[in-house]
Amino acid sequence: MTLHQNFINGDWTGTEAVPNFNPSDTNDIVGEFARGDANDVANAVTAARQAFVKWAHSGPMERHAVLRKASDEILTRKEELGRLLAREEGKTLAEGIGETVRAGQVFDFFAGEALRLAGETVPSIRPGIEVDITREPVGVVGIITPWNFPIAIPAWKIAPALCYGNTVVFKPADLTPGCAWAIVDILKRAGLPGGVLNLVMGKGSVVGQAMLDHSGIDAITFTGSVATGKRVAAPCAEQMRKVQLEMGGKNPLVVLDDADLDTAVECAVNGAFFSTGQRCTASSRLIVTDGIHDHFVKSVTTRMKALVVDNALKEGTHIGPVVDQNQFEQDEKYIAIGRDEGAHLAFGGERLNRETPGFFLQPALFTEATNEMRISREEIFGPVASVIRVGDYEEALAVANDTPFGLSAGICTQSLKHASHFKRNSEAGMVMVNLPTAGVDFHVPFGGRKGSSYGPREQGRYAREFYTTVKTAYIQP
Repeated sequence: MTLHQNFINGDWTGTEAVPNFNPSDTNDIVGEFARGDANDVANAVTAARQAFVKWAHSGPMERHAVLRKASDEILTRKEELGRLLAREEGKTLAEGIGETVRAGQVFDFFAGEALRLAGETVPSIRPGIEVDITREPVGVVGIITPWNFPIAIPAWKIAPALCYGNTVVFKPADLTPGCAWAIVDILKRAGLPGGVLNLVMGKGSVVGQAMLDHSGIDAITFTGSVATGKRVAAPCAEQMRKVQLEMGGKNPLVVLDDADLDTAVECAVNGAFFSTGQRCTASSRLIVTDGIHDHFVKSVTTRMKALVVDNALKEGTHIGPVVDQNQFEQDEKYIAIGRDEGAHLAFGGERLNRETPGFFLQPALFTEATNEMRISREEIFGPVASVIRVGDYEEALAVANDTPFGLSAGICTQSLKHASHFKRNSEAGMVMVNLPTAGVDFHVPFGGRKGSSYGPREQGRYAREFYTTVKTAYIQP
């Protein structure tokens, strides 16, 4: 089996490796991937610092060409890469291809942004003096990505970092190194100079910690859990290092009495259970008013019964496996907690046996839940959702906002008044009206409030706030 090595200073390197298993079929080894250490991180940082001197002053056409070539190859190979994604992470093949396309679109967008770099010239209050305001790259950026979007999230971090002239030390999730390796390989062949992008795979406790400890990294962008995000933030604050954190969510979907029932059901089922519920934007709290509650629960349950949970690569599968045994056990733990707290398990929550050995979990729906229960407060990160009954819109809004998170929030209603009020008063970074809480376009800002996000937004033109620093220059001709 081919060893997939780390990539440091333009060379593939590393001999120690571990196998990567398919969660749909644990007998299937996706590949063997290098396991880096602190020495690899040190070498990667050195290479990135040396490469930064030239890449920071590279022309916009050079950056555009590399990012555009990467985009073209990703889109050309979307079925192949989508299949790799489905195989190593457990998304269905359709979802894997869709995520791959999104990654290609992200690289294409930032290829264009490389040609749209601009500053400002403003007059000084002092006669005869000009003021130039420009943006410059931050330096060496450490990128730490999660396993649930193993090609899209690396894309929307790496592409802007390179677009704005930074160099990169990249640590992907230990569970999904294959997609990360493929992206780096594509960028190498797109003509990226050695040292500009460095890949160090391995455990977060080893590679991630070494990145946090290394003073040669100027900024770190991280996506993952709140607990880990706090551990990332502390040393960054101590070193006065720029940091960007995207963390958890406990996202509400409000369903009012006047909602179109079919729309509300599809928003809930898609948002809560697709991608096996392993999305930080998943609709894990379904907040439903009295008048529609019983019809909604009945319809959602009927819809859930029709969902096919099976091998991610199998035609007709709606929901693939949980990513690994640890995550599966966490989902089971929370299902037990929900029962112990007094919520009613209306459907699902059972382990399923399929033709291949894997981590297949029947999506679970709780009713009779309250917003004080742990299953309504803590991020489960699996196909588990709770229905919370409320009396009216005002109570629904209050419950929706009563959470330590603030990433995404949705409402299903035919009332323009309530939709407009919710959009303005929801304490979330992203609001969806008659749409699932999960699903954001690649060219607009992504991020939340409270415990969900810290630092500048990701994606779109807003990405420059993190990946650049502003310089103000005064000129007297």
